[in-house]
Amino acid sequence: MPEADLRVRLAPSLLSADFGALGDAVRAAEAGGADALHLDVMDGHFVPNLSFGPALVSAVRARTRLPLDVHLMIEEPLRYVEAFRTAGGDTLVFHVEARSDPEATIREIHRVGAAAGVAIRPATPFSAIETLADRVEQILVMSVEPGFSGQKFRPEVLPKVEAARRRLRALGSRAEVSIDGGITSETIVPSAAAGASFFVCGNSVFNDVPVAENLRRLREAAVRGARDAVR
Repeated sequence: MPEADLRVRLAPSLLSADFGALGDAVRAAEAGGADALHLDVMDGHFVPNLSFGPALVSAVRARTRLPLDVHLMIEEPLRYVEAFRTAGGDTLVFHVEARSDPEATIREIHRVGAAAGVAIRPATPFSAIETLADRVEQILVMSVEPGFSGQKFRPEVLPKVEAARRRLRALGSRAEVSIDGGITSETIVPSAAAGASFFVCGNSVFNDVPVAENLRRLREAAVRGARDAVR
């Protein structure tokens, strides 16, 4: 693995934060060394839950300079690209399983000036997005079924992380491979070893331990996993 692949970026998921003190969670994540903030958008159709809309993204944007990684778990992401970019999203990640045409969605995300990411559910093969890899800035492999926080990590998705990293290397792309779901200081090690460099972390960041301490442990574990892959 090239030295460049040892990069590690941590994005705390605000879905796991205390909604009654979301501003405090944002400040703690930024002060603790987070590289970005992850916001899960759910429409009650693509996934059975409901969560953040553009207004909340805008409120978070007003409280931090960190990049905002907006995960569109919605049926028609193309319809809402401009709204979430206007609200402050820096990277807009949509699901290939959604109804919107993937090519058109990527073009629209780039048109509004955001980075584009494409995500796949645990059951979706990497082949479903392989031809899109040269057009996006992020590939997100879900290691849990999207829609609910606190699920157990599924190690069977790791070959898809490896496939994504191989494909991006073959293209000479510096796009990130991201993984989301059940990421802890234990599961982040094999995830990094498989080739992920961007980690969405929820309950492992927002819990009874200070956020900065959790982020430090996660970063150290991820770097260890990436270095193990080099040996």
